[in-house]
Parts: sequence; structure tokens; C-alpha cells
Amino acid sequence: MNGPGTSPASRLPKKPSRIKHYLTFILIVWMVWGSAVATDSTFRELFTGLPEMWKLIDEMFPPNWRYFDNVVPAMLDTIRMAIAGTTFGAIIAIPFAVISASNIVKSPWILYPARFVLNLIRTIPDLLLAALFVAIFGLGLMPGVLALAVFSIGLIAKLTYEATETIDPGPLEAMTSVGANRIQRIVFGVVPQVAAHYVSYVLYTFEINVRAAAVLGLVGAGGIGLYYEKTLGFLEYDKTNSIILFTLAVVLLIDFISTKLREKLL
Repeated sequence: MNGPGTSPASRLPKKPSRIKHYLTFILIVWMVWGSAVATDSTFRELFTGLPEMWKLIDEMFPPNWRYFDNVVPAMLDTIRMAIAGTTFGAIIAIPFAVISASNIVKSPWILYPARFVLNLIRTIPDLLLAALFVAIFGLGLMPGVLALAVFSIGLIAKLTYEATETIDPGPLEAMTSVGANRIQRIVFGVVPQVAAHYVSYVLYTFEINVRAAAVLGLVGAGGIGLYYEKTLGFLEYDKTNSIILFTLAVVLLIDFISTKLREKLL
């Protein structure tokens, strides 16, 4: 019961203080300002460089449409690199995802080293991976495929083990109660619940790999990136623009198809 001196207004929750919002705003402004000063990213530098940027854009138009015949084989190589790299990475990611899921593997001696390896893989940029593989295997498509495969392992395995940790534990508990072993629990209790998510992650990774493969040629890993480096090096910006537009069309088409497939799955 309410006391004799209490009123409905006094029982209402207090309005949250605005000090937290003010401090958050000040912190964000300070971080943005400090980052801009440290990187010399000022509006003065931006406005100074705008005329040069417009000159570059003016040189890129109109695109050299006749250059398409030269880059179609390279674009096909880029797509092949993305397909091969994603496929190899997706296959190898499966055991990593299993041993990284805390509801499947209970031993910290297996769980945390597996997650550390995945974190290490995701830390290394794909361009650096491609450069390392070029130094090992030489110029060509093989370094690009390996770089994309390693990148795919890190991304697909992380997303898959996170999805695995959110599955319904009921089927696993029921299978354990009737004497199913670990392999049977994974095959019949885990796989059916994460299969759609896994395929969706593979498609998403393939989208990213198509974009990444388009620039791996800058470090000698083959594909359309070789023509980016060639045309930019000779200041043939109209040809560069035709490559950019061609790459954009291919990426948009792949994104559209992949999005529709993921919608069907999920």
C-alpha cells in the first residue's frame, strides 16, 4: 500500500541523466578529431585535392568499351579463383567450426587453440596472404586461390561455430540419453540445425572473395587485378574505367544471385 504522503508522481521512474549522453558525444568528437589530426585528414586537404580528383574522373570518361575483349578471360580467372578458394576454405572450415564450438567440444585444450588459429587467420589481410604465397609459389592464380582459401577458413568457421553454439540442445540431450556417440550427435543433431546457415555463410564468403580476387592481381596473384595495375601504370584511365564497370556488373550479378539463394535457405 502507498503511504499517506506519497503521490503518483513520486512513484514514477526518474528521468535518466543526460550527463552520460553528453560525455559519450564529447568522447566521440574527441576520437574523431584526434584521428583526423593524427592522419592529417582535414577539410583543407580534401578541398585541395578535389580538383585533381575531378581531373582523374574526366580522364576516365568515356570508358574504352573495346578493352572488354582483353579483360574477359582475366575476369573469368578471377571468378574461378573465388570459386576454388571458397570451396577449399569451406571444406577445411568444417572441422575448425566443430572443434571451436563450446557446446560440442568441452576441452579448453582443444577449444581455445582452435579459436586462436581462427583469430590469427582473420588478422592477416588477404593481400598480404597473396603476397606471401606469390613469394612461395611464384606469379599466377595458385597464390590467389590459396589466399582466398585461408581467408574463407577464418570467416566461415567463425560464423558457423557461432551458429552452432545457438542451436537447440534438446536433440543432443535426447541422443545422449539413448547412447549416441559424439560423431552421431554431430551428424544427426548438429548438422541438420546449422546446414542452412553454413551454406548461407559460404555464399556470403563467395561474394566477398569475388571482390577480393579482383584486386589480388596487384600483388601478382593473377586475375583482373593484373589489368588494374597495367592500365593504372600506363595512365590509361579510360581502360581502367571499363575494367571497373565490368567488375561492378559482375559483382552486382553475383550478389543478386547469392542474395536470392540465401533467402531461399533462410
